[in-house]
Amino acid sequence: MTINIDDFRVPEDREIDLKKWPTRVPRVYRNDDDYQSILKDHVKRLSREQERLYASGTYAILLVLQAMDAAGKDGVIAHVMSGVNPQGCDVFSFKHPSPLELKHDFLWRTTRDLPERGKIGIFNRSYYEEVLIVRVHPEILRAEALPDSGSGKSIWQERYQSIVGLERHLDRNGTRIIKIFLHLSKEEQRQRFLARIDDPDKNWKFSEADIEERGFWKQYTKAYEKCLSATSTKHAPWYVVPADDKLNARLIVSRILLDTIERLKLEFPRAPATRKKELQKLRKQLAK
Repeated sequence: MTINIDDFRVPEDREIDLKKWPTRVPRVYRNDDDYQSILKDHVKRLSREQERLYASGTYAILLVLQAMDAAGKDGVIAHVMSGVNPQGCDVFSFKHPSPLELKHDFLWRTTRDLPERGKIGIFNRSYYEEVLIVRVHPEILRAEALPDSGSGKSIWQERYQSIVGLERHLDRNGTRIIKIFLHLSKEEQRQRFLARIDDPDKNWKFSEADIEERGFWKQYTKAYEKCLSATSTKHAPWYVVPADDKLNARLIVSRILLDTIERLKLEFPRAPATRKKELQKLRKQLAK
């Protein structure tokens, strides 16, 4: 099956109902061997593109991963980025803001970690937490000690505008943004939570807080729908990737990432004529 990334792209300026977006689609691989073969090809090509990205130093790539708990964000990073040179890729995870971070605007802590040109940056959760978990848990918003004007119903629309403005600014300055929402069903999450309990090696990945957050499923779904509808743009689109099949999700994400970078048509820098003459002189010295 051919992966058409536009099948997963959220249209700009359209209200999103996640019930109409599947959490499982037909497999893009025939069997485990075929999955490994496709992933290997994607990883190899991505590694080559990352070399060009690093060498040219013109663009940066920001991959934003958002999802409900147990949707497979860590697995996507580990498998899709397995062939990328660690020197050219940085991964950042954002949890509850620190006291220092709470004293700044909501974009401050993530802006510090944006990728430089030539690099791929991955945000495992991101500034979007400020219109997701903060919307579901208003006590976090109160802890941010905003002026009175920042505590009304308009705050979410204002934050969407700030995010879209930031992403447009980044795009103008060479950062290409890819935003992935791993769309997991509530039943699949339940099965994965049970697997974490039953596997001693995965007990550390599960806590009572996971169960508590699961109780807010409807609220998170609504927050994601509002967020996706308001912030998917031409220059920074959202992709809703069905996540009930982990292997399928990894191949779709890797295809989205690869297609985005390949569209940049990156090339290795070409040495000018004077530099080529210098290199030939050096070559003669090494040949002695």
